[in-house]
Amino acid sequence: MKKGLLALVAGLLLVAAAGLVQTPTPASAQERDSVSLTIYNQGTALVQDRRTFPLEQGVMTLDFTDVAASIDSTSVSFKSLTDPLGTRVLEQNYVFDLVGSSALLERYLDERIEIVTNDGTAFAGQLLSGRNGEIILRQDDGQVQVINQVNIRDLRFPALPEGLITRPTLRWLLDVAQAGPQQVELTYLTGGLNWSADYILLLATDETSLDVNGWITLTNVSGAGFREAQLKLIAGDVNRLPEPEMMYDMAAAMPADGAMAQERQVEQRDFSEYKLYEVARPVTVADNETKQVEFVSATGVSASTFFVYNGGSPFYGYYGPVTDQYYGQSGITDVQNWLEFSTGEESGLDAALPAGRVRVYQEDIDGAALLIGENQIDHTAKGETIELYLGNAFDLVGERIQSDFIYLGTNVLEETYQITLRNRKETDAVEIRVPENLFRWSNWEILNSSDDWTKVDSNSIEFRVTVPPGGEKVITYTVRYSWPN
Repeated sequence: MKKGLLALVAGLLLVAAAGLVQTPTPASAQERDSVSLTIYNQGTALVQDRRTFPLEQGVMTLDFTDVAASIDSTSVSFKSLTDPLGTRVLEQNYVFDLVGSSALLERYLDERIEIVTNDGTAFAGQLLSGRNGEIILRQDDGQVQVINQVNIRDLRFPALPEGLITRPTLRWLLDVAQAGPQQVELTYLTGGLNWSADYILLLATDETSLDVNGWITLTNVSGAGFREAQLKLIAGDVNRLPEPEMMYDMAAAMPADGAMAQERQVEQRDFSEYKLYEVARPVTVADNETKQVEFVSATGVSASTFFVYNGGSPFYGYYGPVTDQYYGQSGITDVQNWLEFSTGEESGLDAALPAGRVRVYQEDIDGAALLIGENQIDHTAKGETIELYLGNAFDLVGERIQSDFIYLGTNVLEETYQITLRNRKETDAVEIRVPENLFRWSNWEILNSSDDWTKVDSNSIEFRVTVPPGGEKVITYTVRYSWPN
C-alpha cells in the first residue's frame, strides 16, 4: 500500500510537470500578522488568527488555508478589523476534500488512467473501482484487469480534478463595501492541541524537604503549526458538550520529542473559576511537536514521608449487613510508602498546581538522582495538601488475620482482627498508619483494642503505631455490629 501511495505522488508530480495541474494562488499565502493560542488541558484550543488580504469591492470569495485539520467548523467566527461594518459574510464553508489516493480514485471513476506495475507492465483504460486496496480497470481491448495497489509502481491521472485541495480550507463569500487591504480575524476551536503539567520533585536525603520544578508539556497534533504565537493555557475542568462526529478526521501522529525551554517566563493568574498560565514571550508551536516550558520552581519545600498498611478490602458503601465470615480478607502484605507536602505559602511552595504527572527523585550517596516513585495529581489549589503514593517499602511487612468471628444473635455479630507489622530495617524505627474499614454495617462499636485508634469517618478507623528496627508490632481489636431484625 505504501508503494502505491508513493507511486501516486510520483504520478501527480509528472502531471504537474506537464503543466496539466492548475493550482490557484491561495489567498492564505499572506503571512500571519499575529496568532494567539488558548489551550485547555482537555484536548481543545481556541485559535485567533489575524491576517491582511487585498479585498475587492462587491461579492467575492476568500480562501483561508493553513487552519488546523482538527478544526471544529461549527465554531468559526470571521470579522474584518479594518471595516467591520462594510464587510459582511454571506456564506461560510469548510472545504476538506483533500488530494489523496482515495479522493483521486473516487473522482476518476469511469475515466481513463494509466498504470505501470512493479515489473514494468503498463495498463491503460477506464477506472471501474479503486476500493479495498485494488484497482479494477477496463482496458482498451475490453478486458477487465484487477491490480493490487501494492504492486503499482506508477499511477497517472490526466489532471487534478476540480474541487480537490491540498490543505483544509475555510472559504467565505464576502460582500465588500470598499476595496483595498483589510486585516481580518479568524477565531475557531480545534482539537489536537493539549497540554498537561509534568513535575520533577527532588526529595532531600532526610526526607523533610523537596525541590519542585513544574513543566508545561504542550503537544500539537492538530494538523497546523503556529509560529510565534501568544500562548495561554487554561487549567481546570471546563464543561464542553460532546463533540459531534467529524466529517474530516486527521490521521493520528506520534508527537516528536521537544526540547525543554531554559527560561521560566510564565505568569499565573485567576481567570473565571480556572487558572490561566500565559507565556510572556512568543512561542512557536510546530505541528507534530511536544514542547516543554517551565512554569513553577521552588526549593526547600517542607515535606514528609509516611507508611501505610491497608490490609483490608476497599469500602464500597453499606447496602445491607455483610454476614459472610470470610469477606474482606485480602491477604495483602505490602506496606505502602507515601510522600506528603502542602502547596501553601507556609511550606515554601505557594502555588496552585494543575493536574499532571509527578516524578519523585532522591540523591544517592554519589549525588546521582534516582527515581523513587511516580504518580498523578489532580488540579490542586494553593494551600491544599498533596499525598503521593510512591511504591511499597521493601523492608516492611504486614499481616492481617481474622482471629475470631461470633454470631451473638440473628442481628448481632462480633469479630476480632490481629494485625502484625514487621520492620526488617536494621537501625530505623518507623511509624505505620493502619486504616481499617468497618464494612459489615453502619452500626458498629469497638469493644476492645490493643492500641489507641482514631475515627476517620462513619465507616473507618485508623491506628498509628511505631515498629522498632528488627522488631514487630501486633495490633488487635474487636468490633461488634448490630442491625435491625
